[in-house]
Amino acid sequence: MDRISSKVVYEGPIATVREDTFRLSDGSVSEREVVGHPGAVAMLAHDDQHLYLVRQPREAVGDESLLELPAGKLDVEGESELECARRELGEEIGKAAAQWREIKRFYTSPGFADEQTILFLATDLSDSDAEPDDSERIEIVRWPLSDLDGAIDECRDAKSLVGLMLLRELRRSNDA
Repeated sequence: MDRISSKVVYEGPIATVREDTFRLSDGSVSEREVVGHPGAVAMLAHDDQHLYLVRQPREAVGDESLLELPAGKLDVEGESELECARRELGEEIGKAAAQWREIKRFYTSPGFADEQTILFLATDLSDSDAEPDDSERIEIVRWPLSDLDGAIDECRDAKSLVGLMLLRELRRSNDA
């Protein structure tokens, strides 16, 4: 398919909205509203006993305490995905990781948004001196690794569910 036109109708600090027109392979034309997003990283950070999650208010869905993986937006010019993940891990849970591995890339909602999330496994954790973002209201949650199913049951965030289910499979194959 080819994008034949694109018009930005809204531009904000988190996302843009475009009206795009596409020519499909059969020659037909399709018009779509597309939410543009720079992408994000999410981290499966764990030590031998605990997985580090966060709870935070998510006003868009009316939840004051949504359970999630630590994550962040790719919004620093020139910063690589891994550098962003390292920075966000320090800011959100006060940890650094000596071992990093990219696990999966996926689109969060490709029916209307172009946001892609890059999921990293972060292990060999240590305390970090990174400063948290004062504007965020994050509660750090140390979840027992032995109860991944409980975290999956409690979680309602898509990127976190993808990550938690992949971690469960990695642990079953002794690869995490």
